[in-house]
Amino acid sequence: MKTVLCYGDSLTWGYDPETVGRHRLEDRWPSALAQSLGQGVHVVADGLNGRTTAFDDHTADCDRNGARTLPTVLHTHAPLDLVIFMLGTNDMKPVVAGTAHAASKGMRRLLDLVRLHAWPVEQEPPQILVVAPPLLVETADPDFAAMFEGGVAQSAMLASFYADLADDSGAGFFDAGSVAGCSSIDGVHLDAANTRAIGRGLAPVARLLLGH
Repeated sequence: MKTVLCYGDSLTWGYDPETVGRHRLEDRWPSALAQSLGQGVHVVADGLNGRTTAFDDHTADCDRNGARTLPTVLHTHAPLDLVIFMLGTNDMKPVVAGTAHAASKGMRRLLDLVRLHAWPVEQEPPQILVVAPPLLVETADPDFAAMFEGGVAQSAMLASFYADLADDSGAGFFDAGSVAGCSSIDGVHLDAANTRAIGRGLAPVARLLLGH
């Protein structure tokens, strides 16, 4: 049995912009990925609303710094065969970091943490798949528009930064924006169809990395 960890933010958690609730379990992209990969692969979803790559959000009600919580998560779910990162959207918030360049530096830190991790069981370092989240879009929602001010332009650069990082570090890469788009309701989150599309789109790349 192969184990895949999906480490992400509200797009992985399944935030529904229409209901401001949570998508059904079967509609979240890790579930769609698991269904596409089939038997022999266990997919673990670890999504947290507001999670960043490696930055503090001092307005948060829990620890959203992905670099600080990652080692605990790696220990919890070891042994792992593949770690999928889809983070960076919240890094676009000016109060957090505000740039795609900063997000790419945070993502590099996450890759280093996986490769240098002191695993609790004997295992080879897992494969890593870096996923660029879908582009932010303009929205009439005043709260989200202010929260992500400047983010639409910055997010347009993220896939390029992540592709270069993956190529440089030997990780896999997938641009989720090639199969899914954010909802204009809030400019950030995904409807159920687009969330499922990411899981299905990721499956061939994940299968290749797993040798499955």
